[in-house]
Amino acid sequence: MRTTLSIDDALLSRAKKRAADRGVTLGAFLDDALRAYLVEKPETAAVVDLPSFEAGGVLPGVDVSSNRALYDLLDEHELASP
Repeated sequence: MRTTLSIDDALLSRAKKRAADRGVTLGAFLDDALRAYLVEKPETAAVVDLPSFEAGGVLPGVDVSSNRALYDLLDEHELASP
């Protein structure tokens, strides 16, 4: 379909250069550019409000940088649980 548009001179010049660099006509380049611009964007994921806990922390004497100490603590907790 033919139509007449008013396009900013600098913008048209850039589009012509980009079309020539890609080896396509200006019309084909503008078709692709409009398709890309008009494609429906997927909805962004909803923001989830995660709970935060201010109490607690590391028990005194537990070395969180030691896997062995953490495993030992888990074993102690399992033995104490009913």
